[in-house]
Amino acid sequence: MSPKKRLKSPLRATPKATPTILKSERTRTAILNAALDFIWSQPLREMTVTSLMASTDVGRSAFYKYFTGLEEVMEALLDMVQGEIFDVAKPWLEGVGDPLALLQETLAGLVHVCYERGPFLRAFTDAAASNKRFEKTWKQFLSGFDDAGRARIEADQAQGLIADFAARPVAIALNRLNAYTFIQAFGERPRSRPEPVLQALARIWVSTLYGADRLGKKSSTLVRTGAANLERGKQDE
Repeated sequence: MSPKKRLKSPLRATPKATPTILKSERTRTAILNAALDFIWSQPLREMTVTSLMASTDVGRSAFYKYFTGLEEVMEALLDMVQGEIFDVAKPWLEGVGDPLALLQETLAGLVHVCYERGPFLRAFTDAAASNKRFEKTWKQFLSGFDDAGRARIEADQAQGLIADFAARPVAIALNRLNAYTFIQAFGERPRSRPEPVLQALARIWVSTLYGADRLGKKSSTLVRTGAANLERGKQDE
């Protein structure tokens, strides 16, 4: 039986940059790209090793030379998306200057990336709900943002930029809000328009962290003078 016609995913895996790219690395990359195309076109629940390998040039048995199971494939894909998300979060997490402007830049970047990668985010949550191993991986992914958010909030609190409150619960609440909103808005087609999602998240983040009086503003007179230690949130777990 021929596989269903799949759309090509805009996210692509590439072989590791080495002087000579081995055939094994090309095969592993082909499997990852087959998974990306599958998730982009079909529900995760329909993906099996057989259906995945049907769209590659190698046999089903080759899968187990590179992966122990589909959960390991999903972990590799999550690593790809995680890098993109952390990169666009850097302005607020690590930047200096006006924290409100940095936050607006980060939220705009997150909305853009998560709009582009929405079907993958949906697949990750579906995988976490059905696979214990991947559930742990997904929780670690979310926890990384919790740790970074807590460190950023506490660093801004130390400079008098954010009011005094327990930082970690707020960081967790804001991050889960983002995750849920992105998955609901962008995880299925037709995807919601990005701008209303950005406006909604900005209202909540800005008012929670920097005050309701700054709602609707793209910048402020606040000045952040140093970057946060992003590992800080892990030190006293």
